[in-house]
Amino acid sequence: MPKTVEAKSKNLLIIWGISLLAVLAVLVSWIFISNLNRLPDGFVYVTDEIPTAILEIRYASEDNFVGTVIDGYHAPKAILTKEAAHALKKAADNLYEQGYYIKIFDAYRPQRAVNHFIRWAKDLNDTKMKKKYYPDLDKSVLFERGYIAEKSGHSRGSTVDLTLVDISTGKELDMGSGFDFFGEISHHGTDLITKEQEKNRNILRDAMVSAGFEVYPEEWWHYKLKDEPYPDTYFDFPIK
Repeated sequence: MPKTVEAKSKNLLIIWGISLLAVLAVLVSWIFISNLNRLPDGFVYVTDEIPTAILEIRYASEDNFVGTVIDGYHAPKAILTKEAAHALKKAADNLYEQGYYIKIFDAYRPQRAVNHFIRWAKDLNDTKMKKKYYPDLDKSVLFERGYIAEKSGHSRGSTVDLTLVDISTGKELDMGSGFDFFGEISHHGTDLITKEQEKNRNILRDAMVSAGFEVYPEEWWHYKLKDEPYPDTYFDFPIK
């Protein structure tokens, strides 16, 4: 074989080898990223089950009662157990027929996020979000009144915080208080809201209860699946 042909053959082999290595590197990276973002068995992303769901994951932003992104929230995504997501889809379908989208503020919550809340609650000097989230309460009473706890049903993966959006206007329904507002006005059955606001809360409540969720009396936005699959397990995988 002439030297020039032999050299060209070697060069082609080198180029082919480099190309193959590049393809393998991309494949390995893709597999690594896919596994990194894969949810534990039994969990799903809510928007995969309910494409019409609107997400406003407050703990992945600074707009929450702590005032900073919360530990474990690496992306503004909503995750639930498969059972809770399927039940939520029933509620969302029901509400869609009535002219409403569901808007989710929080779903699965890592235990490390709850731990972040606990550290924050113990720092009585940090009150930068008081005006919006707990204007009528001293921060020192948040633990004793149950607004902050060492364990949260959210960490079991079958609890969701949500509201309703009018499909025709794109606006949230007036529920009388905002998400995570610490106070009596957020309670079911309060006499501090108007009849229209109570009606709006009841639209959400009736659809959620019909789909298998339980009401939390102190928070109009908070619902737990009645037959949750992991009643004694508190998960801590991050949201990403």
